[in-house]
Amino acid sequence: MKKLTLFLAAIILFMLPLHSLADDKKEENAKKIPDYVMNISKENTYPNPTQDLPQLQPSELAQELLNSADVKIENPELIRMLNETTINGSKLALLFNASIYLGQWPLAYESAETNVNWEFKKINTNYVDNRGGKAAQRMQYAQEQQKNVTGGLTAKIPNSEEVKKMMMIKATENTGLPLAFETIIGQGTKKGGGHYYNIAPKNVGYLYAFVPAANEKGKVTYGEVYLKLKGGKKSLEVKNVTQQGIGAWIPVQDHLALKFNTSNHPY
Repeated sequence: MKKLTLFLAAIILFMLPLHSLADDKKEENAKKIPDYVMNISKENTYPNPTQDLPQLQPSELAQELLNSADVKIENPELIRMLNETTINGSKLALLFNASIYLGQWPLAYESAETNVNWEFKKINTNYVDNRGGKAAQRMQYAQEQQKNVTGGLTAKIPNSEEVKKMMMIKATENTGLPLAFETIIGQGTKKGGGHYYNIAPKNVGYLYAFVPAANEKGKVTYGEVYLKLKGGKKSLEVKNVTQQGIGAWIPVQDHLALKFNTSNHPY
């Protein structure tokens, strides 16, 4: 019986890494960028600023307070405020009781679904007419006008800017893509390096450029936060907790989806 138990345990341990590798492969495939999507961070004539995700490390006091709350708290702005909080202990503090209202906050965002629309916003069309030609012509992507693509929340929600930051953090983790609620494609941006498209004689060629965007969906938790001091102990208390569903479109920065079509009739 003991040998059978050890044998079964060995089989389970052997299978665990395989299961993990399968899950990793599935996750990798879900995040795979299509072949027609190009990174133009080096070619973009407009230098988009890098988005620094506000993932703050809590101080020792802030972590103690976060652990004391019975509701998950991930809001970077609230953590920043707690990091700047100082509570000095004294003998008088043992006799001091207080409940300090810190305000109503979006406490955390829970992601339910993240998808990428690779053709979120069309921002350019290149056109070559070779209907009168006798040899093939080739074309490449060239941005004709500067384009500004913005995302946003799908509904009005309290403390929207803080919610957007938390949603962008989750969407970036889920997609592995550089996301920003605003991205600009500069005029004159080109993608060479062999990225050419051939137009046969008697045909017209169209090259469409799209800015992709992540569609993030989930729910945000709100609550009224109080700092409680009692008998020398400090803690956070969260009251009137509510949840609200929310979605957002978040453009992918410095990436373009290029779709090429030919026809013997102009569109």
